[in-house]
Amino acid sequence: MTTHENEPGHGHSVAAWSAVIVAIIGTSIATVGVCIADNTITLIGAVVSAISIGLGPLLAKLGFGVASKTSSK
Repeated sequence: MTTHENEPGHGHSVAAWSAVIVAIIGTSIATVGVCIADNTITLIGAVVSAISIGLGPLLAKLGFGVASKTSSK
């Protein structure tokens, strides 16, 4: 492995982890909905997954991204 002076972080932030966790929850809900053949649960899972797409950039703009002081390292 090489060491870099300016490590970009590669998603090690509250914003990135929150978006990934919400996406996993959404796809899990959608999977349960498909398995039990319930369109309402499947739709709820799809909506939760869609929300996760905008969650990361939103939290990053609020100061929870890689470039902020509150990010976990």
